[in-house]
Amino acid sequence: MASLHYYNLCLLGRRAPLFTYHSPAKLKPFELVEVPHRGKTVQAAVVARVEKPSFETREIVERLPFRYAQYQVETARFIETYYVCTPGEALSLFEPFPAEELSGVSREGRPVTALSKPQQEAYESLKTHASALLFAPTGSGKTEIYMQLFADTLAKGQSAVFLMPEISLTPQMEKRLKVHFGDAVAIWHSKLTKKRRAETLERIRKGEVRIVAGPRSALFLPMHEIGLIVVDEEHDDSYKAHNRPRYHARDLALYMGKLLDANVLLGSATPSVSSYAKQPVVKIEKPFVETKKRYVFERGGCRLTPTMMEAIERHTKEGGQVMVFLPTRANFKYLYCENCGHHVECPFCSVGMSLHRRRRVVQCHYCGYTEKIPSRCSECGSDISQERMGTAEVVELLRERFPHLAIQQFDKDTITTANKLQKTLERFAKKEIDVLVGTQMLAKGHDYADITLAIVLGLDYILALPDYRARERAQSLFVQIAGRAGRAREAEVIVQTNEPEFFTEYLGNYEKFLKEELDAREGLYPPTRHLCRLLFSDRDETRGMARVQKVKEAVESYGLVEVVGAGKAPIEKIAGKFRFNILLRSANRRELLRVVKAVDDGTFEVDMDPVDFA
Repeated sequence: MASLHYYNLCLLGRRAPLFTYHSPAKLKPFELVEVPHRGKTVQAAVVARVEKPSFETREIVERLPFRYAQYQVETARFIETYYVCTPGEALSLFEPFPAEELSGVSREGRPVTALSKPQQEAYESLKTHASALLFAPTGSGKTEIYMQLFADTLAKGQSAVFLMPEISLTPQMEKRLKVHFGDAVAIWHSKLTKKRRAETLERIRKGEVRIVAGPRSALFLPMHEIGLIVVDEEHDDSYKAHNRPRYHARDLALYMGKLLDANVLLGSATPSVSSYAKQPVVKIEKPFVETKKRYVFERGGCRLTPTMMEAIERHTKEGGQVMVFLPTRANFKYLYCENCGHHVECPFCSVGMSLHRRRRVVQCHYCGYTEKIPSRCSECGSDISQERMGTAEVVELLRERFPHLAIQQFDKDTITTANKLQKTLERFAKKEIDVLVGTQMLAKGHDYADITLAIVLGLDYILALPDYRARERAQSLFVQIAGRAGRAREAEVIVQTNEPEFFTEYLGNYEKFLKEELDAREGLYPPTRHLCRLLFSDRDETRGMARVQKVKEAVESYGLVEVVGAGKAPIEKIAGKFRFNILLRSANRRELLRVVKAVDDGTFEVDMDPVDFA
């Protein structure tokens, strides 16, 4: 009888420890297999060969023709350690390579359009850095620089990963990539059909795809010889995963770049404060085509005004197109004064406080400070606003007022498939849509020559968010939305805000904002401090709160990490479960992780470097 070999396996995608199975075959580390588990056949990865254990083991059902590459294994180990998850959860992010290695890949690079002088200077400078931030205004031609770097990478026989926020994966961008690189390009996103997904993976595994473009999941594809990773719109929060493992794709791209000796380029017109502080900065000062842009600041909260209506009429009559932006709907309310713009702020944390109507209080979700809902503004005595408009309401009002115009809603409620996104943007490009009304989706990389009017509503709501990055998010959105207008023609931007000085102060000088924001965060928030959020949920409110208290006391007993706050989450209850947070802060990332792991009793989830506090 053939001797048996014993292996520790991690079950892919499962919150489970390592399990021991046996096989008559000799298996290689990190090849994929199928095994029986709880009445099902599941996929697992071989971690290591072990001695025969003292307990009975089950047999591995089947070997699969796939295996994880060494860099994938090392990155997964980092994810497991840093983002606190199981090996199976970390490895399941990756698509494995074929078990049989390829003999090599083709070298191909096509000439790319000549760069302008500022683009050429930026391109030359970027080539001198292993990783860098390309800080360039909207319309300055970042994409052309990316294309040149992709061509260089392909010419070396290497491949490239091009990360974008999902909504930026427009037909426009696909077309540009295919013009330069033809069939060497693959587009990857969550809305691909099962068949298309399988076909694309097959082409990637064969080495036919040299450039893959997609959202954060594209980072985990089995690309051969990665020489360049580009993270476009690097400031975008969609790079952070909101389920286990709660990784940040931008930060993982930088980690993988070092591991693979690949270049990493972060690009943005409104870079995150952290990337600006940590990366070598290469700047382009001006847009490719400089057009005149007139800014009009109107007081108010989130309401269409006569000035806006008149502007829509005027611009559409002159053949221009219009974008109307509203902030996305938060799941909880926060308060601000429509008269003077003052928002109800925590006296201890310098962030807006959230409204809890049921308990009739406003609460800080950093430290837990609570007070009664104020009825009047503490600054000017006016009534405090708790309501705001949604996209559907704006569309309805505009259709009543302008029945002759084609007005389209553009948000997650209406753009539910890749096909709908493509068709809407194609109609907008052909000028079959006069006015697009949408949420933050509008800010993502759309480039249309005929947008001559951008209307920005509700920025004060973003400013009042209970989030240490509220100022950064408001400023970034303002610049990004304004940047959609005036790409080729004179344009107007109407901004509704009670704090116009905050926006006018940094007009045309986002770097000044970044420097001042860095100073304001010193010793409190990233990048000079590290944050970690512990998330609890329980069907029993009292039991849940007791668990929070127990973990909080355990953290405090170490005396190494600051507990900023502990208590109910901004969204107190989801699917019948009460939710709680503990927010931790430290100047030392290692100490923070060490304490979190020491107190981890399995009753909470860990969110390192959180970007969402809801």
